[in-house]
Amino acid sequence: MPLFDVYPLLAIELVQGKGSYVYDKNGTAYFDLYGGHAVISVGHNHPDFVAAMQKQIQELIYYSNSVHLPLQTVLADKLCAVSSYPDYQLFLCNSGAEANENALKLASFFNQRKKVIAFKGAFHGRTHGAVAITDAPKIKAPINNDAHVLFLELNDETALENAFTANEISAVIIEPIQGVNGIYEANASFLQKIRSLCDNYQALFIADEIQCGYGRTGKFFAHQWANVKPDIISMAKGMGNGFPIGGILVSPKIKAEYGMLGTTFGGAPLACSAAIAVLDILINEQLMENAHAVGEHIKENLKHVPVIKQIRGRGLMLGIEFEFPVKEFRNTLVEKHHILTGNANQSNTLRILPHLGISKDEINLLLDIIKLPSEV
Repeated sequence: MPLFDVYPLLAIELVQGKGSYVYDKNGTAYFDLYGGHAVISVGHNHPDFVAAMQKQIQELIYYSNSVHLPLQTVLADKLCAVSSYPDYQLFLCNSGAEANENALKLASFFNQRKKVIAFKGAFHGRTHGAVAITDAPKIKAPINNDAHVLFLELNDETALENAFTANEISAVIIEPIQGVNGIYEANASFLQKIRSLCDNYQALFIADEIQCGYGRTGKFFAHQWANVKPDIISMAKGMGNGFPIGGILVSPKIKAEYGMLGTTFGGAPLACSAAIAVLDILINEQLMENAHAVGEHIKENLKHVPVIKQIRGRGLMLGIEFEFPVKEFRNTLVEKHHILTGNANQSNTLRILPHLGISKDEINLLLDIIKLPSEV
């Protein structure tokens, strides 16, 4: 049976990973600066992560949410402490799209409205509700109606105020740093304006931290650079270091009721074990601090490279915008140098999303290549 052919694939067959590297079937090492869309947060096959998963596999892999699963509470307590949200509630699911679906549903339950503000360039997922708030018409089928969504320009405070004045808004959902679009950051004053307008109009502020969260920017969540507190925070990608898990942190002002949300696989013991291991490694190895330091090292070393137009983002969520489309250069990195990077909707931008423990010496492999005029 053929696979349903919806992915353009690199001509690489990977079979193993360790640290900052993945290896193909011939033993060729590839330097991974993309982490499979920012999923690998603590490195490939980190020994503590592997040990935690092996231990849990021998004990209990799965049971449903019809019984008490103590690892959910362990994860919730650790996550809320590390993220500085000790009074929030945790709902666990399986993916980022599912996290955003549940966030939107909670907002609509809360204020009985359905109008949502999202932003041009946004990517929030491919499922029904999530794709409606994603600014990508080509991936929307006729059934994915987005008539209830207002797409505004990022950082346009006047348009934001006007949208609240003219509509009954249920929620504003925003990526504090847009990933797929090319690493564009919502500025602090804009996030603060969202917070104040949501308070004034009884709407909910949803921060999509699926790609930009979990320590990637140097703080646990990217919105924390703006000193704001959203009502709901969606998470996934780096949460399980490759094991599927997602979730939302929910403000205490939103009251849970039996049946309002649900999931078959969300919060299973093996998934929780993966997420707990990630948090332990994140703290024990000071990976948030490392992400910030290595990100600043990249910016400092590339700021005078003539072919670079701009470097956007924070920590280890960076977009390097060149003066030309990067497709050919990205292919050169893969084929000649065996380096994996990411692309973006913005065709001149190379996305850098390595694991948070990568060293300055390792990242210099890429920086030295970019500095060579013959390579770019």
